[in-house]
Amino acid sequence: MKTKNNTFIRVLLTTLLVWAFPSVTHAQDSWKISEDYSIKFSGAGAEGTFEGLKGKILFDPQKLEVSKFDVTLDPSSIDTGNKTKNKHARGKSWFHVDKYIDIRFVSNKIYSVEQQYVAEGLLTLHGVEKAAKIIFTYQESAPGKAVFEGNLTVNRQDFGIEGPFISFMVGDEFEVGITVNAVKE
Repeated sequence: MKTKNNTFIRVLLTTLLVWAFPSVTHAQDSWKISEDYSIKFSGAGAEGTFEGLKGKILFDPQKLEVSKFDVTLDPSSIDTGNKTKNKHARGKSWFHVDKYIDIRFVSNKIYSVEQQYVAEGLLTLHGVEKAAKIIFTYQESAPGKAVFEGNLTVNRQDFGIEGPFISFMVGDEFEVGITVNAVKE
């Protein structure tokens, strides 16, 4: 009788764990962001790079339903190649880096379209959260290594970033190109 009860309890606990934590039953590839990534932006009147990328990449092309990006970057790392532009970009009218210490993207859906993938999620920039899509490719470069290359378009006015860039007029839309080399954890 005691053996039947123990078996029943083990089966019940296992069932509860599988139900409560479905990710346990879906092994997922976790990727560490290598330091040789690049984030470049360009738009009418301004271009440059960002640094300070960190976060979690869970991605398996065979298990897109449980794949996820949760990444941030440091807006104070902006580099336009011009010290005056950099200072202005870090100020209140643009990134306001004293108040908003990161830019964050969290996916809520990843799917494939032809030879690429789409990560839909929420982009938080300048204290505003908006829906965004990153269209990207995934290529295994060696066993346990991969390259994610993506693009997204950001309209600065959607995030409350207004006005000229010092005395330079800049466009509203910026193209952001992302290349991330990653190592399987």
